[in-house]
Amino acid sequence: MVFKPTRGDLPARFGPGIPNVPPIGPSTLDADVYRDPERFEQERLRVLNRSWQIICRSSEIPGPGDHHVWEGHGESIVVTRRKDGGLAGFHNVCQHRGTRIVVENGVGARRFTCRWHNWAYDVEGRVIGVPDRPDFDRATLNGLCSPAVELDEWGGWVWAVLAGPGVAGPLLDWIGPELAGDLGAFRMEDMKLVEKVEWEVDVNWKVVIDAFSEFYHAQALHQIPAADVKDARQATMDVFGRNGMMVVPLMGVLEELRRTLDHTSLAICNYNLFPSAVFNCHNVHTQLFRSVPLGVNRTRFEAWELQYDTDDEDYQDLAEMLWEGIKAVVQQDVDEWVNVAAVARSSAYRQNIFNERECLITHFHRVCDDMLAGGDGLGLEPERTMARPPRS
Repeated sequence: MVFKPTRGDLPARFGPGIPNVPPIGPSTLDADVYRDPERFEQERLRVLNRSWQIICRSSEIPGPGDHHVWEGHGESIVVTRRKDGGLAGFHNVCQHRGTRIVVENGVGARRFTCRWHNWAYDVEGRVIGVPDRPDFDRATLNGLCSPAVELDEWGGWVWAVLAGPGVAGPLLDWIGPELAGDLGAFRMEDMKLVEKVEWEVDVNWKVVIDAFSEFYHAQALHQIPAADVKDARQATMDVFGRNGMMVVPLMGVLEELRRTLDHTSLAICNYNLFPSAVFNCHNVHTQLFRSVPLGVNRTRFEAWELQYDTDDEDYQDLAEMLWEGIKAVVQQDVDEWVNVAAVARSSAYRQNIFNERECLITHFHRVCDDMLAGGDGLGLEPERTMARPPRS
């Protein structure tokens, strides 16, 4: 029997008293936010490195010594499954002369050896072997290790804070109870990774996050049916902490959704996990859309497909058909980013103009700005009593 996610006793996200949008309103954003190299460097240090980010699926490193090398926004880390089932992780940088210690993913490692000069590290990143050790200053080598990253697991994913332990607070606090409940209802920990597709695109990483934080573009770019355009006007959006949520009724579910209020089992549910992940959830399957910065105008965009682990062939056929459709839609987004890249440096590109239904984008950038200014990205939600009533 294939698992069917339902809302259960979770709060209603659609229906009477639930506004379509929070009172964030229309906004504008300077184009230099996407193209300023100095800003990008500060985003690396103050936003990305200090946030919880997804690294891989827990199932990719199941046994002791199994390890995963992750690279993005100028950083390289290695995460290893310990003998006790926990995780260890450190920056994948040899402390001798600055090269990668571990080049690729692997299994069953007990130590890692840098191939340049054979410096050896344990899975915690401690230097445990130095050829010709007496030739070095003893005090410098004493206790030497590569800086640690903080790690945790939730939803079948491995998460990391690259700036180290204690910087971002607990993972569940970062996700927040609202998204932990709603997103948790899909039980991603019981799903399997079916496919991961990657593109390298010549746009800023935030262009990718923006693209999956609104539904406004679907009518034009994806040419969705007129009935879906009309029903999607009833979508609801909200922000919680640093994160965002969007519930979109498509494929003729609107009336049933109004009757049952079960957004989890009926609607397309998008969950924005600041800073670099957007989950696109459906009762059959779930995608992670992830933006990994490679430079100020270069991004690795990843689309991960999760499906429930079952031998039910009818389910597998349906999930595969839906996933093929999603990939075709996503390719349209990727193709459009070529046009975005073509004018990114244009003197005529001065600002982005967001409407009220692009509120998740506005909130995302406000959180970025707050963290760049030294804040924690919290306390930026609008007053709930100011929310507009739902559309009739």
